[in-house]
Parts: sequence; structure tokens; C-alpha cells
Amino acid sequence: MTRNDRLLTLPEVLDELGGVSRRTFYRWRELGHAPKCIKLPNGELRVWRSDFAIWLESLREVA
Repeated sequence: MTRNDRLLTLPEVLDELGGVSRRTFYRWRELGHAPKCIKLPNGELRVWRSDFAIWLESLREVA
């Protein structure tokens, strides 16, 4: 986490992924393929922007 880091809501994460469905995202979580999430007491998920960026980079294929 960096000083300029912020928590993304699930709709923000899905939007950044180009409109991936909520169902698909939860399936990725079940399979252990989603970015690290924080579950709030009300059950909502949040993702640190830095964790999201690291997760996306980990998906990059070497050409």
C-alpha cells in the first residue's frame, strides 16, 4: 500500500476489467484467481488499487 493508494469498490474493479460480471469475479475468488480483497463488516468487498495493479501485472503473458 502506498500513500496515494485507495480502496476500489467492486463495481470500480469490474469496470476497470472491461465489464467483467460480478458472478465471474466471485467465481475467480472461489478458484483463488482474483486479486486480494478486503471484506467489510457489511459483506462488501474492496480492493487496494496497488493490489489490483500487482494482480493485473501477474496476468501479463511473456511474448
